[in-house]
Amino acid sequence: MTELENSKGARSQRMPREARRRQLLQAAHQVFVAHGYHGASMDEIAEVALVSKPVLYQHFPGKRELYLALLDSHLADFSKKLEEAISSTTDNRQRVFATINTYYSYIKGESQAYRLIFESDVLSDQLIAGRIERFNNKLAASIARVVVQDTDMSEAEGLLAGRALAGLSQVSARYWASTGDAVDQETAVDLISRLAWRGISQFPKEN
Repeated sequence: MTELENSKGARSQRMPREARRRQLLQAAHQVFVAHGYHGASMDEIAEVALVSKPVLYQHFPGKRELYLALLDSHLADFSKKLEEAISSTTDNRQRVFATINTYYSYIKGESQAYRLIFESDVLSDQLIAGRIERFNNKLAASIARVVVQDTDMSEAEGLLAGRALAGLSQVSARYWASTGDAVDQETAVDLISRLAWRGISQFPKEN
């Protein structure tokens, strides 16, 4: 049973603020995934969360603020997984594999969250676009730190390489997810990571 299912029949039950916030974000996730940002309403989110609209508005003053909070939560979770992959080993070839595999695993296991992040119907909103750009910049900077340490690339060159590798992971993973089981995940990740590694390994650090 989900947290929302457990809360059925307890619309007026008092709940710790953080627990209530998680409940509201879970409900918002369901509604935004089902209808998109423009098709979602605060009325439906309150109904799914089994709370009154005043309770919903106590936590989030509007639909945009609620969407931004949900986006922040998903981006923080995804960013943490990627950082863990990057720091999981000192073997750079394995690091490339782990990072790309994390992208593929996230799209496969958290496809709804991924669609909310990268396939939203409000990506033109400046605040939303800004958050996604910061996520991409943070990932590129994490990759760049490793690339610069182990090559003769400058910081600017490393950042460019970081954005390219992040883009390779994202675009290939999105395409892979759309093809079903045409290529299994391990084979797909091995293919893309070898492609990426062969590019990076052409820039060894000169002693």
